[in-house]
Amino acid sequence: MPPDTIHLEGMVFYAYHGSDLAERKLGQRFVVDLEVQTNLRLAGTSDRLEDTVNYSHLYSLVKEIVEGPPRNLLEAVGEEITQSILENFPLVEAVLVRIAKPGVAIKGSILEAAAVAMERHRA
Repeated sequence: MPPDTIHLEGMVFYAYHGSDLAERKLGQRFVVDLEVQTNLRLAGTSDRLEDTVNYSHLYSLVKEIVEGPPRNLLEAVGEEITQSILENFPLVEAVLVRIAKPGVAIKGSILEAAAVAMERHRA
């Protein structure tokens, strides 16, 4: 049976990640989409928050990491998010995170965003 999913889409944070000095000094917006796979059957029948993954807690964890200490790479931010979710939410079987840097400055480019997507599964 395929897993059920909880989605948090379009979370926007202001942070100071990047390998460029200007990114570290000025900061920029980051857009995060999150998908966690879990079994929602019990929550669907019990209608109890204790039987699911509380998405406000997921949001808080992502916010804390993205707005936390600066990292050089989006990959490092994504890895911390995926690992923290798997460590702190025992009902989560897998997590997919996408982190986008809108309007990233790449000389000579016209692009909406640069992004990474990472998927991790419980061992």
